[in-house]
Amino acid sequence: MTGDIVGSIYEFNNHRSKQFELFGKGCCFTDDTVMTVAVMQALLYGARGGDAELSAQFVRQMRTLGREYPDSGYGIRFSSWLFSEEPKPYNSFGNGSAMRVSPCGFYADTVEEAVHLARLSAEVTHNHPEGVKGAEVTAGAVFLARTGADKAEIRRFVEEKGYNLQFALDEIRETYSFNETCQDTVPQAVVAFLESSDFEDAIRCAISVGGDSDTLAAITGGIAEAFYGIPKHIKEKTLSYLPEDLRQITENFYRAIAE
Repeated sequence: MTGDIVGSIYEFNNHRSKQFELFGKGCCFTDDTVMTVAVMQALLYGARGGDAELSAQFVRQMRTLGREYPDSGYGIRFSSWLFSEEPKPYNSFGNGSAMRVSPCGFYADTVEEAVHLARLSAEVTHNHPEGVKGAEVTAGAVFLARTGADKAEIRRFVEEKGYNLQFALDEIRETYSFNETCQDTVPQAVVAFLESSDFEDAIRCAISVGGDSDTLAAITGGIAEAFYGIPKHIKEKTLSYLPEDLRQITENFYRAIAE
């Protein structure tokens, strides 16, 4: 969520430097946050009920919160899905499957479970193999970061799943352009985490590369949160941007996974 909020003002006005006010004027939550909270709620309600129940909850919670916050910046096809009478997956490989999936990595007890939950969360909309892969890799990286893996292990997991991480942010910063696919967002987000020194630096690394800034930083932020934790002042500032219902679901989720 922090990455989404911080990056919200840079999505269409890229800032290719790590030097900026962390929560700048005009920052707000976007669809990345709304859908992340929806995944949290779905896991709370449906994760113990089997795959069919959880998949139904992903659809229900995404559509409920998405309709409650309809002007949050959804893509055209996802917006159509939100308001369709019969919502069906639409073979997307957009980065929306990865931007919302971090709760699966926080909820799971094993990396295999994290990947499985991620697949279910993706397939209700982003059922293209690349859309599923983006979610699985992100959730797996979050789980590994949360459970003590070092950066070399996380890098190896991501590369074994098929992403090329053999580049540095400095090599792409001036040429990387806006891209809404998993294929060209998830690797950049992971490298931003790998190059970072702490949570805030991870968000700054992600913003500095440009592109789809809020989503890229949201993906990076989920992994960085799991690895470093979030400083209290940043967590409190992030929550202050959320309306009461989204904040309450978020707090309920973090309480549940701490038990």
